[in-house]
Amino acid sequence: MRKLYSLKLSSEERHTLEALTRKKRIAASKVLKARALLLADESPEGKAWKDPQIIEAIGIKSATLARLRRQCCEVGPIEALERKQRSTPPREPTLDGESEAKLVQLACSKAPKGHARWTLRLLAEKMVTLEIVDSISHETVRQSLKKTGSSLG
Repeated sequence: MRKLYSLKLSSEERHTLEALTRKKRIAASKVLKARALLLADESPEGKAWKDPQIIEAIGIKSATLARLRRQCCEVGPIEALERKQRSTPPREPTLDGESEAKLVQLACSKAPKGHARWTLRLLAEKMVTLEIVDSISHETVRQSLKKTGSSLG
């Protein structure tokens, strides 16, 4: 497999990566990637190992090493060790601030006739009947009330 990205670390980057490999409390994957970068370094201070040697010594896959090299050239070696942050959440939240405030207001109000207190399912049904939300789970109601510190009891 042909290398598309060559890696030449500066002495600062090299010292930072070496310090990372010696830390006690750090993610194992980050340490492995830092070690791989140090072995792949083609600068005068580096070892410049071939990819098969690095793969065998560290135990990572060739695709991981290729992706790591690419990320180093694109964003830098230290940033390549970090996980990429999601730009958007996996899905939109069911309740925004306004609807959450209405939920708390509803939970603090008197319980409906025939019930001693509000239950999570009753609150969820009432939120839908009042057309505050299209649909909502009792679990979402629970999490929202827990986050606000409200108590149903």
